[in-house]
Amino acid sequence: MSDATLHSKTQSPDDFAVQVADQIESFLVAVTEVARGDEPDSAVPFLLLEVSQLLLAGGRLGAHEDFVPEERYEPDPGPEPDVDDLRERLARMLDPVDVYSEVFDPYEPRKAPVPARISDDLADVIADLRHGMAHYRAGRSVEALWWWQFSYFSNWGSTASATLRALQSLVAHVRLNQPLDELDGLDTDQDLGEDALAEEAGRVMVREIGLPLGVRPVR
Repeated sequence: MSDATLHSKTQSPDDFAVQVADQIESFLVAVTEVARGDEPDSAVPFLLLEVSQLLLAGGRLGAHEDFVPEERYEPDPGPEPDVDDLRERLARMLDPVDVYSEVFDPYEPRKAPVPARISDDLADVIADLRHGMAHYRAGRSVEALWWWQFSYFSNWGSTASATLRALQSLVAHVRLNQPLDELDGLDTDQDLGEDALAEEAGRVMVREIGLPLGVRPVR
């Protein structure tokens, strides 16, 4: 058993909640700022960093023993904040790389990949995290931890993991000059050989997708 695991078992729920809440609050603030669109040239690398850090909090929740709510029924946390505006802002900013393909459950054999959107994923994750944050801010630390842990296993953990893979893949494609299979802006009617077509796709990807979103190739 690692020191981190042992510490999580001996740590009081209130102290643990403070640490997790700090990480979650940082993610909520950061993604909201990205969605404002003030700095689109750094959006993808910044989202990659923020989702990676959020999953560290998720891993701590996942490794912790189950939290048991103090009340039998979940207290009403109040109205759920609307995430549609944030979703739409992210979709506009991330177009045309918003859509990606994802395998829903890697342990279910012969399942075809399904289309997903980074903007939808981030909005859904934020909705889950805000729900728990409402409990935390109302002084219900254990309830917040229970909700964050439960929703980590049931929704936001897998959703954030899929988003991380998509963002990491996008950054890798651009940094390594590896073309995507489908790319708006690439003239597929050009009579190019495979090598020339791949090279042109890489240039278009860097110019039209990578640079505007803050991703640059490795030199």
